[in-house]
Amino acid sequence: MTAVVSVFLLLMAFSGSPLFIVISAAALISFYILGIDISVVVIEMYRLAANPVLLALLLFSFAGYVLAESGASKRLVRLSTALLGRAPGGLAIVSLLSCSFFTALTGASGVTIVALGGLMFPALIADKYPEKFSLGLLTTCGSLGLLFPPSLPLIVYGMVADVNISDLFLAGILPGGLMLLLLSLHSMVQGIRSGSAGAHGAFSMRELLGALREAAWEIVLPFVVFGGIFSGFLALSEAAAVTVFYVLFVESVIHREVPLKTLPTVIMKTVMMVGAIVVILGASLAFNSFLIDQQIPNKILAFMQTHVSSKFAFLIILNVFLLAVGCVLDIFSALIVVVPLIVPIARSYGVDLLHLGIIFLTNLQIGYSTPPIGMDLFIASLRFEKSVVELYIASLPFLAILLVTLGLITFFPDLSLFFAK
Repeated sequence: MTAVVSVFLLLMAFSGSPLFIVISAAALISFYILGIDISVVVIEMYRLAANPVLLALLLFSFAGYVLAESGASKRLVRLSTALLGRAPGGLAIVSLLSCSFFTALTGASGVTIVALGGLMFPALIADKYPEKFSLGLLTTCGSLGLLFPPSLPLIVYGMVADVNISDLFLAGILPGGLMLLLLSLHSMVQGIRSGSAGAHGAFSMRELLGALREAAWEIVLPFVVFGGIFSGFLALSEAAAVTVFYVLFVESVIHREVPLKTLPTVIMKTVMMVGAIVVILGASLAFNSFLIDQQIPNKILAFMQTHVSSKFAFLIILNVFLLAVGCVLDIFSALIVVVPLIVPIARSYGVDLLHLGIIFLTNLQIGYSTPPIGMDLFIASLRFEKSVVELYIASLPFLAILLVTLGLITFFPDLSLFFAK
């Protein structure tokens, strides 16, 4: 019976059935076979709905969608260009910073590639950057901001692993900054080689002040929100509510780029995404209860302790596994399904859960643009009208840099724990 059910679920998954249906079916069928009341799945979903962190997830998602509908991305690019346009690799660094900031606020790398890719790609080409470099840069940097607050994956990991989310926000700052630094150095080298340095003319204080004035409201947002969180003045859900009010006021009243009549569409997009996360999370928690009841984590732990003697070896195996997971599953599904299984094993090897969270998200972030089936590769293929194989090749130098960063993050835990402890 177990074999038949497993084959059935695999066929559902490969036939294109939504992941929440596959996981829900796995949970319901497993409990039914064991003779356990299947209402446990509904109870887990109800318990999850009462979690106050869920409100923060919903509100941050809504604020991100509102920003994606506005012209915030163009204002951020203009400001970054005014600041860095004359530096070696300046426009490439502008792309990195703009994409990171935008992804951190929206929580979706695909949205960043679509919103900023069309804006930055022709600008990079006009600035003498090679097409291959430009494609690789925009494909891989779409997910860079996932380590920076208020990244939605950070919030989901905190919910699943029962880790303080404010500490997670702090833990991602240095690793995310290291990624940006190494990619920026590569961009500077490429800028010098391609002769793009200084292509934007002399530095203009007038342009900088104009860009600052135009993007002033978006620049203030992180200081308002995260200042409130880290000072203890605002709880996470309160900070999320402040973010929504602030973003709506700026984009609908001041800039008037998101008319009130479009808000129902934005709300629908938000509810669909968060609703899918809730269903997957509720079903996964129930299914994980089944796995715990069957002592699956204990069996995996016993196997690992028998065959893997050191923490170093465990971390290498974990990274290889998570890179594969990141290619196959979207980041939310991967967090919800895999984290509960890995947490007890990581604890047994003495891995701090904050450090583990940053390792998780770094791997899944890289997996988005890892051949052969990284999600961002296909989104970029559609956005830039290039073959996926061409994007595979273009992304390789950037993936190499990201993998080096992953190694540093994995084996130097102080990078993640410096601010959080």
